[in-house]
Amino acid sequence: MSGAVLIKGLELLIMPLCALTSFKLWRTGLYRRYLALCGYLFLNFLIYLFILFWFTDLGSIGYLRFYVVSRPLSWLFSILVVRELYTLVLERFKGLATLGRWFQYVGLTISLVISGLLLLPQMRSGTLQRSPVLGFYYAIERGVDCALLVFLLLLLLWLSRYPVPLSRNLLIHSVVYSTLFLSGSVGLFARAFFGFDLSRPVSTFLVGVLAGCLLAWLICLNERGEEVRMSVPRFGPEEEKRILNQLEALNSTLLRISR
Repeated sequence: MSGAVLIKGLELLIMPLCALTSFKLWRTGLYRRYLALCGYLFLNFLIYLFILFWFTDLGSIGYLRFYVVSRPLSWLFSILVVRELYTLVLERFKGLATLGRWFQYVGLTISLVISGLLLLPQMRSGTLQRSPVLGFYYAIERGVDCALLVFLLLLLLWLSRYPVPLSRNLLIHSVVYSTLFLSGSVGLFARAFFGFDLSRPVSTFLVGVLAGCLLAWLICLNERGEEVRMSVPRFGPEEEKRILNQLEALNSTLLRISR
């Protein structure tokens, strides 16, 4: 099987997986808790629907216009999914959640400014590839991806150190989305390193990871998963109580400061 045929087959699989997963979240009522994820899935369904059945020529002006409109929506929903993720993880700790929200805003701003500054030499020398619009978009995408990637890695590090009980759905969602985002960031940096035309193996890998993550969401997220409570890592009862008390004290301090 050629690489192009494999990618096309995976893309044809991604579209129904997005639709089925978002429909499952709606049918089970989980969309109320994972609203940003549901919107993210539905948006990807629409994007792949247009790409597969409308914009057959990805080098056309029509597809460029579609990309210019759809890509910012993808960034927005990625930001919303990450915000929803840490809000749910820190549901018991409103003070920490507020601090995390400010870190996200500051991190996004700094990353976008740095990406813009890195783009300036190319603008002055006139070496922006393909299109100035694409050059700006890739710069913005690098900034958004860098900020969200750092934030997700810090969130996973926090989860690995503090035994906060979370639903099984939330733990699975955290791991799956972090895997998806990490693979996308690797692809973005590979594109920046090797040029805008990604090699076919990398493209196949990225589409395959997306299909695998969608399948994991579809299979693993269910109503029962909201009832099962899990924590990582596992400590003894006394140690776990001591750590949670420290978090509660820190949370209370942050709440007082924020008032």
